[in-house]
Amino acid sequence: MSKALVIAIDGPSGTGKSSVSKAVASRLGVSYLDTGAMYRALAWSCVDAQIDLDDAAAVAEHCRTFDLRMGMDPTAPSVGVGDRLIDAEIREDAVTSVVSKVATNLDVRANLKQRQRDLIADGAARTGGCVAEGRDITTVVAPDAPVRILMTASEEARMSRRSRQLKVAAESTRAQIVDRDRTDSTVSQFTTAADGVVTVDTSHINFRQSVDAVLQVVQEVIDGDPGLSTSAG
Repeated sequence: MSKALVIAIDGPSGTGKSSVSKAVASRLGVSYLDTGAMYRALAWSCVDAQIDLDDAAAVAEHCRTFDLRMGMDPTAPSVGVGDRLIDAEIREDAVTSVVSKVATNLDVRANLKQRQRDLIADGAARTGGCVAEGRDITTVVAPDAPVRILMTASEEARMSRRSRQLKVAAESTRAQIVDRDRTDSTVSQFTTAADGVVTVDTSHINFRQSVDAVLQVVQEVIDGDPGLSTSAG
């Protein structure tokens, strides 16, 4: 029986991991999961419900019950709470500025990690594989994934990319990238590769080359394990 092709990709902000992960999943015809969007969705839901993000217990309780819905089609991924799609809202400054309060809540992380494992398994069962990207996917959420990659890039490259994406000043970009990474690193390891994790440095390569670099790693793993398959069923 063939094994599903699960590809776990970690990395700090601005490395290109989200756009590259979507492109890789699309090329392979498998599911895609943006785990960071799940934390953003919870932050949005807490703000919407007027829950104090500094009240760790209240945030954790809300996390256990909120109706998170993740669309895993890499060509049209979506994030919703109940019947409301919130893809745009979770990228706004109001969420970006507070998401670390949610992401560093250990009870929240335990709940969302299990949801992530379930979503990866479901997506892989439906499409034959799943590309899951985030902060600690290679080490905690899916440490047994056949393909585990850490995407890195220099701080200069990361800040430049995020400034272009968001059209914001360097000071704001630094706060969104460097400061958030420093905060998140207190509960998650995503700056150095664990044993068995392949590093892909995107500092000096473009988007297409980054996609090709990841696909090369995937192909090498597939070549070494004929049991792997991206065929659903």
